[in-house]
Amino acid sequence: MKLGVIGSGAVGSLFAAHLANLEDVEVWVYDVSEAQVAAINDNGLRLTGVGEVIAHPTATTSARDLPALDFGIVATKGMHTRAAIEATAHAFIKGAVCSVQNGIGNEEVIAEYVPRVIRGTTFPAGRVVSPGVVQWDTAGSTWIGPFEPKPATTEELNELAETLTRAGMHTLALEDARGAQWTKLIFNAASNALCSLTGLAHGRAAQNQDVRWVMDQIIEEGKTVAEALGIEMEKDPAVLLEESIEVALDHKPSMLQDVLAHRSTEIDQLNGGICRFGEEVGVPTPLNRSAWSLVRGLEASWDLEEQ
Repeated sequence: MKLGVIGSGAVGSLFAAHLANLEDVEVWVYDVSEAQVAAINDNGLRLTGVGEVIAHPTATTSARDLPALDFGIVATKGMHTRAAIEATAHAFIKGAVCSVQNGIGNEEVIAEYVPRVIRGTTFPAGRVVSPGVVQWDTAGSTWIGPFEPKPATTEELNELAETLTRAGMHTLALEDARGAQWTKLIFNAASNALCSLTGLAHGRAAQNQDVRWVMDQIIEEGKTVAEALGIEMEKDPAVLLEESIEVALDHKPSMLQDVLAHRSTEIDQLNGGICRFGEEVGVPTPLNRSAWSLVRGLEASWDLEEQ
């Protein structure tokens, strides 16, 4: 199997490092960061924390260097999806591409460029601490399923799930992965947005009564939208939020990391996505819209600081 991981941030690196240690999988990594690509090619890709892994995929900043690939795993931030798949689509003319990104709306973009798309949701998380080195903070499972308008085949889904599981990334292939996707979407909409606005880590935010009230309301709105769409949740996001107190007490979610570094966030794909679907099905989402607007306002403040 030949497989390409698009984006070598924390999540992309987790997938690439595990897969590259399988003898029957040839792994390519595409990223626009020259420092990251150079480090991976020179010293390998290293995970530390939950587990210690070092692997040697082939990394490149030139999408033209990618060979024909059987599978793709897109792990970029949502705002970079179009640029990433537009650059790499030629490698997947005969392949299937899976999104493991946060939020909703990424599969729709990917489907504009490739023939078969896989809807994916993953819970392992971490952070890049230096080029080629990722702190692996939390473990968890991955769920994949067909993206209904341009679905991958059942055989492709099963093959990718089996390969990821063999590599150490436990993965389940589902007939309908929307429930898993919306479970994480709603959990992230509550935790990432409020952590970013308060500066609190996952579990710390969930422990704070004032912050928790807002998080709970965001979750309830999201669940109501999902129900209106006919989506059956994989797990109650409120339970995930409670569990984060134990498993992610001091973990800084990716959006908080972006806010601290004054980088653009994925708020449009998280709370913004819930609001857009809420409008489609006639469900009000005032708390999600408030979080969406406040994080967008926070981003705007950085532009003013630079003037």
